[in-house]
Amino acid sequence: MTRVAEARTRILDAAEQLFARHGFDATATSLIATTAEVPKGLLFYYFPAKTDILSSLIGERLGPATIDAAPLIVPGNPVRALLNVSEKLLQLQADSEVMRVIVWREEHTHPEVMAGLTAHVRALHTTIEQVLSASLRVPVAAQTLRAAVRAWAAIMTARPRTAVMSDASREELLPVAQLICSGLGQHPAVVG
Repeated sequence: MTRVAEARTRILDAAEQLFARHGFDATATSLIATTAEVPKGLLFYYFPAKTDILSSLIGERLGPATIDAAPLIVPGNPVRALLNVSEKLLQLQADSEVMRVIVWREEHTHPEVMAGLTAHVRALHTTIEQVLSASLRVPVAAQTLRAAVRAWAAIMTARPRTAVMSDASREELLPVAQLICSGLGQHPAVVG
């Protein structure tokens, strides 16, 4: 990584940490620069306005656009496939406060965050649809599939998730995945 890229990354890392801790509005750009150990002018070189930092965090670190659906598909076991999507999403977000804290705090006050969240959910819908449709035993009507996709995406984005899915969380998601797959006319498979 070049020094230029390192400085930009340090700025985003510092902003992520500070926005999560103090909130966007309560975080001064001078504090971001100090925490990132860069001159304030360099911060403004990369991000002319503080909202540009927020937009970059949301756009670059939110998540699901980077999910490859293929390894998550389990032919004949849509329940396991839905749980695979959840596990992968949580892995991607494990090191980031963006989804777990910043989005939920700032989504209603900053249009950049709402736009990023909307794009995130659309990408998540696409991934879930790819994984679920390839995992079904028999095809289902497109409208029914989309309803199942929206339901699972809503579950995964309804509240901030912890960095690591606990055994209790897995147990809570399993019957919900089974219920969704039952609604698709799929006999819920045993999860393995």
